Amino acid sequence: MRRLIDKITTFIMAEKEPGMIAEAIQLAFDVANGRNRTLSRLVPPCLFLLDALLCVIVIWKVPYTEIDWKAYMEQVEQFVGGERDYTVIKGGTGPLVYPAAHVYLYTGLYYITDQGHDIFLAQQLFTGLYMATLAVVMACYWRAKVPPYVFLLLILSKRLHSIFILRCFNDCFAVFFLWLTIYLFQRRAWTLGTVVYTWGLGVKMSLLLVLPAVGVILLLGRGFTGSLQLAAIIAQVQFVIAIPFLRENAQGYLARAFELSRQFFFKWTVNWRFIGEDIFLSQPFALGLLTMHASVLVCFIVNKWLKPARKPWSSILAPILRFSSPFNPQEERQVSVQITPEYVLTTMLSANVIGLLFARSLHYQFYSYLAWSTPYLLWRSGAHPLVQYVIWALQEWAWNVFPSTNVSSGVVVASLAATVALVAASGEQAPTSSGYASRERKVE
Repeated sequence: MRRLIDKITTFIMAEKEPGMIAEAIQLAFDVANGRNRTLSRLVPPCLFLLDALLCVIVIWKVPYTEIDWKAYMEQVEQFVGGERDYTVIKGGTGPLVYPAAHVYLYTGLYYITDQGHDIFLAQQLFTGLYMATLAVVMACYWRAKVPPYVFLLLILSKRLHSIFILRCFNDCFAVFFLWLTIYLFQRRAWTLGTVVYTWGLGVKMSLLLVLPAVGVILLLGRGFTGSLQLAAIIAQVQFVIAIPFLRENAQGYLARAFELSRQFFFKWTVNWRFIGEDIFLSQPFALGLLTMHASVLVCFIVNKWLKPARKPWSSILAPILRFSSPFNPQEERQVSVQITPEYVLTTMLSANVIGLLFARSLHYQFYSYLAWSTPYLLWRSGAHPLVQYVIWALQEWAWNVFPSTNVSSGVVVASLAATVALVAASGEQAPTSSGYASRERKVE
């Protein structure tokens, strides 16, 4: 009798097991795609804690690599000593080529880290900066209703951890202020977001890449008059923080801090190595990239970014050229409502990736601007999750090849181009079909 009961029990369990496995798989898919609200909400904080542990391991196990930190400290030491002429301030890697906010931030680090000698403390501070930036990125993703399976890609980048924790680049601060700007714009804190953006621009001019998106967002979200006032804030903050250097040598400051004609070394490029050094250094190539950059930006502005206005671009541009608003007060309110967290994130990151695609030269630290942009844009484009992960993996591989090769640089450009093309071909709304998060849109 006992043997008969055991056989019946084994048979029942064998029948139930496939169903239990199927339910477990379905639950995992529901959590990953945001359909299980309770468990899906736990994914970002769990990933955040996991990454915090990973950062501790990186500091503990991986040796620090000196690249620019010593040069930053040498430049700051001259500033602390009273030098204000940008053409005179130099470090081991060359002259000071970053705006005034960079100098102020690293002056603070200079004092905190015993004049730059306490590298371990600096790494701890940059780990905190990395985790703070990741928290803001995750908040931006969550407000844009991104499903949890995309969040996993936010913590997997080897190169990104290296840039923050093992290199202490100033790009880390610029990236933090970029994402904080996005979050504040998502919350419709237009003035504070503008101040944060211009401070980030004062750290590194790389944030000029998103300036067109900032302009469109402020025009549609804040109205014509309001956007002009915020544009004035951007200029005023840049002027105020630069006063000590402008008094000493205004032309020298502007030429060094915002040098747009800088000649880049071929040996350090990550993106265009496959075209050869002669073409890379040629003027026609530089002009061609600039032309393509402007053309793609115009296409995105006309066909995507101005969609909330529900007007032809010509009827928007013409009044602006006459220095008047293209909207009446009622239209301004209607348009402003359309500037959702999804719109802000898509517009800002699109401008960023377009700029990186057509940049004449990208160095490894520029991956900090890209690593957290690609996952969202690939998801937003509606690409299949497998495609999203494959493009992300190829991109991550290419940025970890050192020194870059013809193949790796080709993959860098191809992954950027694929991301831009997929976003350009996508519709206006984030995907909501099976396999993606579908949460009710709320108008703020």
